Amino acid sequence: MTDQEIRERFRALRAEGRRHKDAAEALGISEGEAIAAHVGEHDDGLHATRLRGPWLDLLQALEWCGPVLALTRNTSTVHEKTGVYKKLSGGEKMGLALGEDIDLRLFFGNWHAGFAVSEAANDPALPPSTSLQFFDAHGVAVHKIFARPATDRAAFQALIEAHAAAQPIEADGAEGADSAEAAGAEPQALFRAPEPAKPPRPDAEIDQPGLVEAWRAMQDTHEFFGLLRRFEVERQQSFRMAIDAFTERADTGALREMLYDAAFEGTPIMVFVGSPGCIQIHSGPVQRIEPMAMRGMRWLNVLDPGFNLHLREDLVETVWIVRKPTSDGIVTSVEAFDREGGLMAMFFGVRKPGQAESESWRRLVAKLPRLEVAA
Repeated sequence: MTDQEIRERFRALRAEGRRHKDAAEALGISEGEAIAAHVGEHDDGLHATRLRGPWLDLLQALEWCGPVLALTRNTSTVHEKTGVYKKLSGGEKMGLALGEDIDLRLFFGNWHAGFAVSEAANDPALPPSTSLQFFDAHGVAVHKIFARPATDRAAFQALIEAHAAAQPIEADGAEGADSAEAAGAEPQALFRAPEPAKPPRPDAEIDQPGLVEAWRAMQDTHEFFGLLRRFEVERQQSFRMAIDAFTERADTGALREMLYDAAFEGTPIMVFVGSPGCIQIHSGPVQRIEPMAMRGMRWLNVLDPGFNLHLREDLVETVWIVRKPTSDGIVTSVEAFDREGGLMAMFFGVRKPGQAESESWRRLVAKLPRLEVAA
């Protein structure tokens, strides 16, 4: 398809109410390719301007724009937080945002291309939607930032102009991607098809006793990622191998029950949702839990001021209760995976380093329905 054909078909799908990601998938292309097709001079209601890095500098400049909406999602779950980007730190490959509301773990090595996107509203009386959208090398969205009514629009536009790429994206904007491919590429050629996922190693090849013993010796939850690499074990595969010792299978309906109980009891929770380039975190109470069915999809929503969660409940395949030893005692998570084995979201009780896990969170988890699974 030519860029013009993509724009025309994309506009028609958007008019049906489809999200950018869903409209792109209906065209058989990535979302990044769909947005890239809107770069340049045209009049299609949506316009994109290519951005350049360094991405950390761009995100640090957002503080002067005031409140914005941060959005991170994966295939089945969307996490939205409204607040100010503060306390940004990091380097070329990784970064952190540790603001009161915007709490992010950033993996800039997977930030391949960025765009400023302006899209006309369906109601001509409303201003256009203005956002910054970032994609990995395969055109998968890693993070998005939307201007809100309280945003300083002049500062937001100045940031876009300061980071607009006058030429095709150069190496400093590719941030760890194949810069030779990115530099000088036509918009759609910025992205490449993903390689097939590597299957997990067979269970018989995993040192299960060693894995469980290393798990038992953990002093910090962050050690878990290194443990998976050390034993070359996939996340859910490790959970299966640690059943009875540190993990349990929960019923797929446990997520809804957990959120309802957290809202009813006032138990503050942490909600982690990750993309290929970002993990976004909410810490605090949840209040308004709203299941919703739409176009054959069942969504489990949190619709609170400043925090929205949209999770495809119909795609939940497995839910695990996971316990990790730390120097502060056991830390418990509830983790949901979709039909493809992708991690949808992780839930914890709110706590800070040096603090024990809250008893209210432990009581809430203890009530969740379990599944009987053979070790």
